[in-house]
Amino acid sequence: MRIADPHAPTKEKILDAALELMLAQGFEATSVDAIVAGAGATKGSFFHFFKSKEDLGKAALERFARLQMERFQSAPFQKEKDPRTRVLGWIDAAIAAFEDPALPKSCLLGNFSQELAPTRPDFRALCAQWFSRSAEGLARDLSAAGRDDAARLADLFLSIIQGSLILMKAKQDVSIGIENMRHFRSYIQGLLASRRGSAKVRR
Repeated sequence: MRIADPHAPTKEKILDAALELMLAQGFEATSVDAIVAGAGATKGSFFHFFKSKEDLGKAALERFARLQMERFQSAPFQKEKDPRTRVLGWIDAAIAAFEDPALPKSCLLGNFSQELAPTRPDFRALCAQWFSRSAEGLARDLSAAGRDDAARLADLFLSIIQGSLILMKAKQDVSIGIENMRHFRSYIQGLLASRRGSAKVRR
């Protein structure tokens, strides 16, 4: 039996085409025919690498989530020693992503959660898993900065991003995400300053 090369160029093209189409129009509306046409591939090559559209959808979701995590994890703020600076760096990186016209103003995790969670428990669980993994780094820095509610604040960060993306699509206004993140930054700055002041009083 022939084993598919996981790094074959055709597979990468199929994944890229699926990711672009599913970001734009969702999972159900994206057909295998449209994906192979977008990739310049054949159905035979599609089924050589993927058992089904569901299999490809999960691979595209994982690719999207990993790319987003890597963008944050490789950002310069990660080298800062002060956890408070790193916390604000996460928010600044989100603001920069909203401001960057080259980055899509859509999230496959959010899109699939809205579209598939009620009927596809496997996709729902996968989305929940990647959302949790996406929040871990910020939660860790918030905890290091002295916040006992680090996990909840990290989830709030993700919630603001996802809610902003929905409003941005509806209103066709990218400034919504930018301003929401700036408000969140001010809120977090206040919490961190308050925590720092409390620590000084206890000393």
